[in-house]
Amino acid sequence: MKKLFCAFMLMASLLFTSSPGATEKLTLMLDWFPNVDHLPIYVAQEMGYFSDNGIEVEIITPSDTADALKLAASGNVDLAVSYQPQTIIAASQGLSIKAVAPLVVHPLTTLLFLENKGIKNPSDLSGKKIGYTVPGLMDVLLKAFADINHIKDYTPVNVGFTILPALVANKVDAVMGPFKTYETVGMAQQGYTARFFELEKWGIPDYEELIFVCGPKALADKSQAIHGFVKALDKAQVYTRDHSEKALALYLSAVPQADKTMETQAFELTRPYFAAVSSHDVAKWKAFADFALAHGLITTRVDVNNLIHLWK
Repeated sequence: MKKLFCAFMLMASLLFTSSPGATEKLTLMLDWFPNVDHLPIYVAQEMGYFSDNGIEVEIITPSDTADALKLAASGNVDLAVSYQPQTIIAASQGLSIKAVAPLVVHPLTTLLFLENKGIKNPSDLSGKKIGYTVPGLMDVLLKAFADINHIKDYTPVNVGFTILPALVANKVDAVMGPFKTYETVGMAQQGYTARFFELEKWGIPDYEELIFVCGPKALADKSQAIHGFVKALDKAQVYTRDHSEKALALYLSAVPQADKTMETQAFELTRPYFAAVSSHDVAKWKAFADFALAHGLITTRVDVNNLIHLWK
């Protein structure tokens, strides 16, 4: 009986500690409420690409637009959707963070305003109230944009998620942060025509709009799982490119509260900007870091080679 008991305990131990079917859980915080900018994440989830790589991903919506990167750096979430400029700014301030994969590889951010407001050039916003969406990023980008484009004596206002209400109520005259592929569509549906200045056409260099980041502890403790996440997203990006209608259907099924008409239109605008490969463009990161230092977005030089995690 003693031998049988020992054999049973050995089998139980093997079952619960080394089962090849065991999955590792990861928490992922979005940068915003779920929308088609995040579509490949939901494709990976719905197609089983996460489970194929031995992981289970819990997708979390932030309560504040600045939450995601900070919570990833502190280890309160394993992964977060963030922005290349925000990550460079945070790193210059001493925050330990690692960029592990791109999601959207060109700027979508605009300085947006309503039609018929007499705004033809950025300098027309001098003396106005200008909102921003993400503290620690969009307010900093706004300052650089304003300096480059001669916007004088403006008042910055944190509007968070409430972009259209702030514009319609004349609390602000423009907002830094809305995406040209998303908020413009939603505003049109509600009867408002948006106009905007694209940052990359007004002095801000090209950058990776949306990226995945994690803290150093998560990368050390869950490296295999995070690598599995990156591989799953890489596969989802390919599926999204090759089967766009099916990919959109998967997203709409996973996010039933989404406005189907709006999200479909926004997806068509966003599709060209999704990452083709799961590795970062180091030259693009270095160019933006140099720009950030030159224009006062950061005060300490950032070595992007230490910021980006390159998978082998």
